[in-house]
Amino acid sequence: MGQWRRIAGFRVVVSWPDAGYAAPPLTRPAVPVRSRLAGLAGAMLVLGGLAAVGFAVGAQQHAPQPALSAAGKVGKIRGMTLSRSAPVSVQIPAIGVNSRLLHLGLNSNGTMAVPSLTTSSALAAWYKYSATPGQVGASVIEGHVDSLSGPAVFYRLGALRPGNTINVKLADGVTAIFRVTGVREYTKTSFPAHTIYDATNYAALRLITCGGEFDYRTGHYLSSTVVFASLISSRN
Repeated sequence: MGQWRRIAGFRVVVSWPDAGYAAPPLTRPAVPVRSRLAGLAGAMLVLGGLAAVGFAVGAQQHAPQPALSAAGKVGKIRGMTLSRSAPVSVQIPAIGVNSRLLHLGLNSNGTMAVPSLTTSSALAAWYKYSATPGQVGASVIEGHVDSLSGPAVFYRLGALRPGNTINVKLADGVTAIFRVTGVREYTKTSFPAHTIYDATNYAALRLITCGGEFDYRTGHYLSSTVVFASLISSRN
């Protein structure tokens, strides 16, 4: 099912399956309700898609895409963890990102909420039903790749490489330092939601934005760029 909406005078499409949430695999292990919600919501977001006719259309420019050499791995590189504390901001020196973090949950239709394209495209958002950065589990931070006026907060996310660092400041004053282990692009029709959103046994961080080719007919990006990172240290 598709529905047309207007954002800043442009028509954008938001679509999702008529039957609602897709059923999880039969072999899926038992996980807490919030973890299941996060995985399903994330799958809905990337399978349905949310895109605006924005910078990519008007300027014919494309954000950096992950190189095959940057695929790396999705597993842990160290085993340390931090106490639960909500994230305040994220800094990624290699691509010039320094953003305050919004805290977003789910839309009324069950999809993951995203920052407003018209007022918050320069800000990243932490998915508040995921682990806090540094906790055991997968912490998820999302952001737009572009907007109606130009590049957005995660425009250069695909340029990251294994070994780059991501610093997330927490409300308790601690800064969690993550090292990128892999940067990958997935088509939205084969997005591995369980790998990305499900709980892990180490402190994992996932950064997500749209990527790949832009479909001018539907107003959708055809892929998603995902950065995998693991906690390596912290500082006060």
